[in-house]
Amino acid sequence: MKAKAAAQVQRALQERIDIVPYDPAWPARFDAEAAELRRLLPPELIGRIEHFGSTAVPGLAAKPIIDMMVAVPSLAVVAQRIAPILTPLGYEFFWRDAERGLPGIAYAWFIKRDAEGHRTHHIHCLEARSSEWERLLFRDYLRAHPEAAREYDALKRRIAEKHPDDRVAYSKAKTGFIRRVMKAAQREFAR
Repeated sequence: MKAKAAAQVQRALQERIDIVPYDPAWPARFDAEAAELRRLLPPELIGRIEHFGSTAVPGLAAKPIIDMMVAVPSLAVVAQRIAPILTPLGYEFFWRDAERGLPGIAYAWFIKRDAEGHRTHHIHCLEARSSEWERLLFRDYLRAHPEAAREYDALKRRIAEKHPDDRVAYSKAKTGFIRRVMKAAQREFAR
């Protein structure tokens, strides 16, 4: 089991990064997957579902993968009850153990793929009280500030060209911009 999980992680980290122009069908793809999750999972297992990431920002180029945040009662519930429902249907389950010796799962998410094996959705499972929900501020700021969205678009294209097969390097190279925008978003939306 651990070997399979390690191979899954390795595959996920090494997949090519393709940035494509904005597709106006992305919001509908989010809506369809949110409805599918609500159909598949008992209502007590999921709450709020949000579309985030670049595909949630009109006009922004992105990897053509719909990022979703799903509220869950606990990350343990994801491993114990949600993963057994979704993995037989082809969803790949990933988790990261808690850091600094704390027990449990610190992060849980799924990748959904199409028939050709391309990622179509990332489903990030978060507890309702998680500070990770603040990531929606980034989306909201880019929606409200087209100039920042254009800057992010250009940055992502440059980074993807430099690191087309290294998702870790791609993510790290965006960190400075994301932090700067998050600070601006926190100032703006705290009013």
